[in-house]
Amino acid sequence: MEQSIPELMKLNDILPQLQEQAIAYAPKILLALITLFVGLRFIKILDKAFNKIMVLKNYDASLRSFLISLFDLVSKVALVISVVSVIGVETSSFLAILGSAGLAVGLALQGSLSNFAGGVMLLIFQPFREGDYIQAQGFEGSVKELTVFHTIIHTVDNKRVILPNGAVANGPITNFTITGTRRCDMMFGIGYGDDLKKAKEILTGMIKADKRVLSDPAPQVHVHSLGDSSVNLQIRVWTTTEDYWSFYFETQENVKLTFDEKGISIPFPQRDLHIKQMPVQA
Repeated sequence: MEQSIPELMKLNDILPQLQEQAIAYAPKILLALITLFVGLRFIKILDKAFNKIMVLKNYDASLRSFLISLFDLVSKVALVISVVSVIGVETSSFLAILGSAGLAVGLALQGSLSNFAGGVMLLIFQPFREGDYIQAQGFEGSVKELTVFHTIIHTVDNKRVILPNGAVANGPITNFTITGTRRCDMMFGIGYGDDLKKAKEILTGMIKADKRVLSDPAPQVHVHSLGDSSVNLQIRVWTTTEDYWSFYFETQENVKLTFDEKGISIPFPQRDLHIKQMPVQA
């Protein structure tokens, strides 16, 4: 009993202080709860509005999902900091700790963050989309998947190549699909003794008869150069992207067969050797 009396006296001293603290902090806590409730509702409204804007701008579905999640996370972190500051808690030290943690994570994941940033840029600016045939980082193929961190392409011989987005976004990208048409340049050599005009007429007739060749821009056949062993004729025609390779390979074969049939030679590299007889001295 002797020990319980001092304890009761201490408790009686503490209770008024607690009541004063509760009375003092009650308005702040109530305001913080209101701020939290209103803030969460406001963030939800902003998420929906943000999503509608991206839909109207025809952003990729994966990009929309990622940006909305990122926006939602940043907004809620800012809301929590605001609620804590309303209560009266000093947030400067909290922000310093958060910044230091972010810096440490950033240094540890430097390569991954580079790929992440590259993926965001590719998804926003869309230099290519899934299904496009591209060339990037020395690889050619059809884009099968574009994620935040990697671009996955399948080559023509069905190899799966995974490219880091950081390198892809910072390097040259050739998109063979996006314009819908491609120009096909092909070179054919004929002998110097062959009929040049006849060869041009043959090539012109072949490309005009091919339905895969577009009329605009107009196809061209001209003398490209006078080589060491041949007169080089070049054709320049436009086709759709889908018809490009079939036209290219079939035309090579058809030109060879037609030239053989019409008596036009396709010379191989050769060199004329002249032997000069030196006079014999007596």
